[in-house]
Amino acid sequence: MLSRMDDYPLHQVSEVIRHAGTSDRNFYDRYYFNLHGSSDELFMVMGMGQYPNLAVQDAFAVVRRGDAHVVVRASKELGDRMDTSVGPFRIEVIEPLKKLRFVLEPTEHGIAYDLVWNAAIDAFLEPRQYIRKHGRVLFDTQRFFQTGTWEGTLEVKGEKFAVTPDRWRGTRDRSWGVRPVGEAEPPGIRQGEGQMVGMWNYAPMQFDDHSLLYMVQEEPDGKRTLSEAIRVWNDPKREPEWLGEPAYEHTLVEGGARMILAPSTLHFPKAPGGPFSIKVTPLTHCFVAVGTGYGMDSDWRHGMYQGKLVVQGKEWTMQELATWGWFGIVDHAARFEIVGTGKTGFGLHEHGFFGPFPKYGLA
Repeated sequence: MLSRMDDYPLHQVSEVIRHAGTSDRNFYDRYYFNLHGSSDELFMVMGMGQYPNLAVQDAFAVVRRGDAHVVVRASKELGDRMDTSVGPFRIEVIEPLKKLRFVLEPTEHGIAYDLVWNAAIDAFLEPRQYIRKHGRVLFDTQRFFQTGTWEGTLEVKGEKFAVTPDRWRGTRDRSWGVRPVGEAEPPGIRQGEGQMVGMWNYAPMQFDDHSLLYMVQEEPDGKRTLSEAIRVWNDPKREPEWLGEPAYEHTLVEGGARMILAPSTLHFPKAPGGPFSIKVTPLTHCFVAVGTGYGMDSDWRHGMYQGKLVVQGKEWTMQELATWGWFGIVDHAARFEIVGTGKTGFGLHEHGFFGPFPKYGLA
């Protein structure tokens, strides 16, 4: 199955590019983007993925606008891996690692856009995530993160937005490797266990002259399987600065949604130049796992075979999701303030609690 990519010197194994170097069904390769107006007015998350060993390619966009959670999603059989389109969705790489275009053509499902991403910093490669469980590799993923701005047009349920780079910002990542995708597998010895345990907490944030990445995967007993804190300057001539092992203080929303974070403080006690802290104020949140393929829907998961080409739209109110949406990953558009400096930035504050987490009384 030759493709256009095979005419470039990119091969890593003795196969055509269409075939991954592993036959693991869970191999994937995907884009993630988010967009917000540096405010609480709207938050959108978009993605597209390929699953070579499942022969599937899919894409989604989800918008939180007021009380509405609106999703457009599409899936098709995977063909040429250079074809980054799925039904009404398409991604164009205008300048690799710098400028991309993401389009969702108008459908009857309520979201349409034509948006160009401009990077604020060089893409930064995150630590590799590797988890083996009962002998099998569960996660073996590589990812880079980037902050940037958006420009173009966006329409949500008939409401039009002129997206301009002065305030419409976002973060993105590209990840690839092995993680659970597609139809659910027989659990065997893993029955009754979650795929991940503990707390996932991820915050790429953009300030005027730099961006900062904070990341913690912490198990219920306090052991960290992944941790990162890095400052990346807008000026590519300045070397990134590692900020040492980070710490956190979270406040959880009271009431039913006990797994939603309210204001948080992130600490960097071993940063070069002296310790500092960042206050995180959520602006609006999106239950990104609902309707998009991240695992909350039994009929639509990333990599699940849907047919030759399927395009769907879904919509919920936030009240409908309030009792269960927080059991998956939750993405917040957030404001980040470097305490005592007056410096403020914006970005993503993502979290998920899986199973018990005694530190916050989650049983």
